[in-house]
Amino acid sequence: MDEWLNAQRFGEVIDLINQQHPDLVAIVGDLFSYEVDGLAQQMVASLNKLRPKDCSVAVLGNHDHLVGAAAVRDVLWQSDVIDLSNDVMTVNKGRATLHVAGIDSVASRKHRLDEVLKKLPPLGPAILLAHEPDFADVSASTGRFSLQISGHSHGGQWIVPGIGPPIRGLYSRKYPLGRYRVGDMTHYTNRGIGTSIIRLRINCPPEITVFTLIPSGHP
Repeated sequence: MDEWLNAQRFGEVIDLINQQHPDLVAIVGDLFSYEVDGLAQQMVASLNKLRPKDCSVAVLGNHDHLVGAAAVRDVLWQSDVIDLSNDVMTVNKGRATLHVAGIDSVASRKHRLDEVLKKLPPLGPAILLAHEPDFADVSASTGRFSLQISGHSHGGQWIVPGIGPPIRGLYSRKYPLGRYRVGDMTHYTNRGIGTSIIRLRINCPPEITVFTLIPSGHP
């Protein structure tokens, strides 16, 4: 959220998310661009309109640390969004169990995958929320995650057909947008709904992603 992606536009995104009737809403960081103080209550009001069947979860991104991690965490707390930065939670649906883990921002050097792995139960499928997509190489190497979901790159904002995004920032050079297979893990980089520095997208529309997870052995 910033002066460009204002509360009205953000509210329209919230409405679109609710129309998908999600079980769980995952926010993969960078809730704010360059300030939090003047926008915090607008963000709280918007996030409080989310209507997942189970819960909403989030991890922090590098911009959240730039504007003030404590203030951003307070926004999440007021919005009843679970902060999964370097933490794990378990969701049960019938007899199916899913572990949802998250790491804090890699770019801000706040990530502690070692802590996450200690908290993660040894059995049951697990997904990882990680703001920076290129962390997929590390998370896949553990062999513990079926899926990593990331953001950070905005999809590059500009995409050249047949080539992809010519501008790739730090920690999003290998996996700038879309779906990848990294070892035995599926990785997805969401294009996000905002922009950075230049308020322009070319062949790279904003995105929310709907994941349908099916338990192993399910017909």
